[in-house]
Amino acid sequence: MKLKKTVICGVLSIGIMAGSSGFAFAQNVNYKVQSGDTFWKIGQKYNISTAALLKANNANENTVLYPGQTIVLPIKDESVYIVQSGDTYWNISQKYGINFKELLALNNANENSMLNVGDKVILPATANYTVQKGDTYWTISQKFKVNFTELLKLNGANEKSYLDIGQVIKIPVTSMSQVPATSSNQNNNSTNTSNNNSGNNLSGPYITYTSYTVQKGDTAWSIAEKFGISMYELMEANNINSSTVLNIGQKLKIPVHNVPVKSTPGEKYGELLDWWTEAQYLIPRGSTFEVVDFYTGKSFFVKRTGGSNHADCETLTVKDINIMKEIWGGFSWVRRPVIIKYNGRKIAASMTAMPHAGNDSAPGGVWTSWRSGDYGAGTNYDYIKGNGIDGHFDIHFYNSTRHKDGKLDPNHQQCIKISAGVQ
Repeated sequence: MKLKKTVICGVLSIGIMAGSSGFAFAQNVNYKVQSGDTFWKIGQKYNISTAALLKANNANENTVLYPGQTIVLPIKDESVYIVQSGDTYWNISQKYGINFKELLALNNANENSMLNVGDKVILPATANYTVQKGDTYWTISQKFKVNFTELLKLNGANEKSYLDIGQVIKIPVTSMSQVPATSSNQNNNSTNTSNNNSGNNLSGPYITYTSYTVQKGDTAWSIAEKFGISMYELMEANNINSSTVLNIGQKLKIPVHNVPVKSTPGEKYGELLDWWTEAQYLIPRGSTFEVVDFYTGKSFFVKRTGGSNHADCETLTVKDINIMKEIWGGFSWVRRPVIIKYNGRKIAASMTAMPHAGNDSAPGGVWTSWRSGDYGAGTNYDYIKGNGIDGHFDIHFYNSTRHKDGKLDPNHQQCIKISAGVQ
């Protein structure tokens, strides 16, 4: 079979041998250099050692790259997905349990990038899976239909290795089937989908739909904010994009995330809810809730004003900030286990008490020349005025990540498990 070269997203040129399962395996990959690229940066992006990249291109550490230049990526057996009818980057990420932003970055795409049947999408070599109760390496290998020995090797484990609930392991994407609907995948908003609640006995989160009639002044962004979902999810549900003009009276389908109540070890503990599939929908942006310190029982009220990887929050009043400072002994980056009380639910969380990235004396959401925490000039993330702080503080939930690097914060996760009674 002859190798066929195909351009992916205008940047990658891949020689492939197509398979019937939607996968192909790359034989050679050409990469068009972007502004700011170095061999090291490209290697980091595609999980290739700098030495291997230099060798493949007859280059050395002093070789300069220029935008538009084509180099070779020595990717052998890198999985390539062949786009099927109806595919989007979003549902491909959900189908294989891959972080959506990672998939976009790997293919030099963005949220508005369109796919055509037959296009080739590079998948990362692995996806993350969060261990559930009763999981073993064997049952996980069967669930995802991956080779048991390969799964063990990928995670540095052996047949006697034990798994802890909440532990994150790697799944080889190149050999896995679609992600089971009930699995919990870090950094993905994947859930079961149902058109109604009747007969739905799922123990995990699931999606139903409601309708909304577009009003004067509505945008996809404002509607998504109103219903506590991402704009991309709204666009995906209605087959629209950021350029689509909404008309007054137009009917839109709104995804509703249903999160069943989970049991806890006792009254003092909160539910251990995954941020990506559960917690972020229970406490959407704009919600006001009570924060209870796990150790002292003291509480205060806050509002979620932003945040995507975790909740960015602000206290409502000076009284609330004084209680917070009393608990932490002043402003502090120390992580503490807390319980979030909202709409009759108690959710396990972790919090710091250090306001940052804001200016109380300037309007929220606009550019300001000074922001707290040495953040310098930029968008002012301080929306509640006169509450005694400049900026916001962070509240983390199970599997939520830092905004600065998209990674889990081990200390926050430890505190969350304490407040959930599983540590």
